[in-house]
Amino acid sequence: MANTQGPQGNYDPAGSTQMFRAFVDEASPSGPQQASSGPRVGLIVGVVVAVVIVVGVAWLAFK
Repeated sequence: MANTQGPQGNYDPAGSTQMFRAFVDEASPSGPQQASSGPRVGLIVGVVVAVVIVVGVAWLAFK
């Protein structure tokens, strides 16, 4: 039996792989910038909330 998917290369009869690769290559420059800002904002909000909780508990303890 012959190997039909041998060394012919990256040919995709439907073209879906090529379209997906083009989409990923096109979306790459804007992707990391958006992803890096999301966790940073979440971290800052988390720290602010933690500080507010600690201050609130300390205020209640000394009242």
